[in-house]
Amino acid sequence: MGLFNFIIALGMAGAMAIMLARLFAGPTLYDRVLAANSFGTKTILFLLVFSAISGRQDAIDIAMLYALINFVSTIAILKFFRYRSLDIALAQMSLRRAIDGEDD
Repeated sequence: MGLFNFIIALGMAGAMAIMLARLFAGPTLYDRVLAANSFGTKTILFLLVFSAISGRQDAIDIAMLYALINFVSTIAILKFFRYRSLDIALAQMSLRRAIDGEDD
């Protein structure tokens, strides 16, 4: 079982390297945000595999915390680049959509 977990960890490290390459080579902002989010997801999975290999359950708590940080940071980055501010209210967002002519 140890060899199997090691092969999975190696595969996850390879997938993380591919996501880093996509993060730096992405032509648009959304490609880069998607690559960063995918890298964060693969990091969470890598931490879980690492906790299975080492036999320590501490990494599961760290992986859950990292998942929450990954989700919140992705939403914050997308909101910032959409509205150029993080403190815009929901009423202003709907008003801006109406002005831009976007449908809900």
